[in-house]
Amino acid sequence: MLLPLMQHVPVKSSVIASVGYSPEEKVLEIRFHTGRVYQYMGVPAERHDQLMVAESIGQYFNEMIRDQYRFRELPGV
Repeated sequence: MLLPLMQHVPVKSSVIASVGYSPEEKVLEIRFHTGRVYQYMGVPAERHDQLMVAESIGQYFNEMIRDQYRFRELPGV
């Protein structure tokens, strides 16, 4: 099931434009500068918190989230 687009916080990253998170659903939503939006399922709040304070958000995403959680691209966002 796709969740509706959530509230996003802009981030300083050369790859990621903004991040949204639903603690109730444990869904992390990433909007890339390309315009593509992905939802990552089962992401603990701690992982989201660490992403948001990482020195390099893109590097943290690549190492700790990408390929670690089920994900889906939101169509036509």
